[in-house]
Amino acid sequence: MKLVLAIVSNDDASAVTSALTKNNFYMTRLSTTGGFLRAGNTTLIVGTEDDLVDKCIEVIGSEAKRRTEIVPSTASYDIGRYASFPVEVQVGGATIFVLDVEQFKKL
Repeated sequence: MKLVLAIVSNDDASAVTSALTKNNFYMTRLSTTGGFLRAGNTTLIVGTEDDLVDKCIEVIGSEAKRRTEIVPSTASYDIGRYASFPVEVQVGGATIFVLDVEQFKKL
């Protein structure tokens, strides 16, 4: 048995959870924060059999898409002034960890 931890953008979380449910994967959804933009994201915890891990990752990848967004950035000058200018960054997609599960019990 494997434990899949998938960190996805809040923008993609509903589509990913719906797709996982349609493919008979059960999950726990956690609201988390982090990453480059310190933006909210969602961590999904999925327990699955070893032979279904690739399918789980495929389903997540089909719904969690990378995209480019323009965000404000601030640069500091030595004279104590700051300037704000837009910067393009890649957001979305998924970060996925797959861990071995030594024991699983549902009580």
